[in-house]
Amino acid sequence: MTTATTANGDKPVVAQDRLAAGFSRIRLDGTENGKYLAAYVAGREDAEAVLFNTSILTDSRVWTDQAARALALGYRVVCVDFRGHGASSPFSPPYTMQGLIADNISIFDELNIDRAHLVGVSMGGMVGLGFGILHPDRIQSLTLCATRGDAPAAFAAGWDERIALATKLGTGALVQSTCERWLGANYVSHPAYGLIAQMIQETSIEGFVGGAQAIQKLDFLGDAGKVIAPTLLIVGQNDAGMLQPMHVLHEAIKGARLETIANAGHLPQFDDTNKFNKLLFDHMYTNKAEC
Repeated sequence: MTTATTANGDKPVVAQDRLAAGFSRIRLDGTENGKYLAAYVAGREDAEAVLFNTSILTDSRVWTDQAARALALGYRVVCVDFRGHGASSPFSPPYTMQGLIADNISIFDELNIDRAHLVGVSMGGMVGLGFGILHPDRIQSLTLCATRGDAPAAFAAGWDERIALATKLGTGALVQSTCERWLGANYVSHPAYGLIAQMIQETSIEGFVGGAQAIQKLDFLGDAGKVIAPTLLIVGQNDAGMLQPMHVLHEAIKGARLETIANAGHLPQFDDTNKFNKLLFDHMYTNKAEC
């Protein structure tokens, strides 16, 4: 990806429907004809940068609170919509983790960002881990949430049914099972349920299938020891499927710190925003760039 344009010709689009006022949506033309990657950007070009990556089946709105707070603290903020998610085009699957990392690098290069704090949840954390392994010189700090470094056979096979269901009925068919897994049995009463359900329904079939196939081939755990960036790991106490993999990452990444948020699930930034934000921004501040 090489060419960045605003989504409305030469006039920046203020993404009030996605993030707080002040964010402009950019798009990077892709290698697939007519397809593009979308990201939301705000802040001074010379400010210390932070890039947020999302989970599968969501978009930049999962970081609305954190993006606004980072901007208020003076950071240059970038939120990425993965391929086929949010405002990004539905590139044809399959996708790979290396390809999603390359998308991040394209954004770094287009925005002239040499180094940044990288924050990712779930699939976004997998991309962050791989980024830290493959491009350590471009990471100021890493925050990896509710994620893992590998895809054992049983875990990978679990995606097959979801891929088949989405392919047949669309991503809306994944709302109930996904929200229950992420938010708990009483997901309908969760304050974030409406937004999360909307993001799932708006994710393209291609985006979900491509992302799921990338997750099925995840294989970064063996190289996790190559991560040199200061790393914070955050997991929700109720995120049963990620507790053990996050402990494994904690052991694999030298100097990493693991924090568990009580009464939180797979998207802990929604369950205890204050706790999550304190952990995140303290970590970023402690590892800020030297002037």
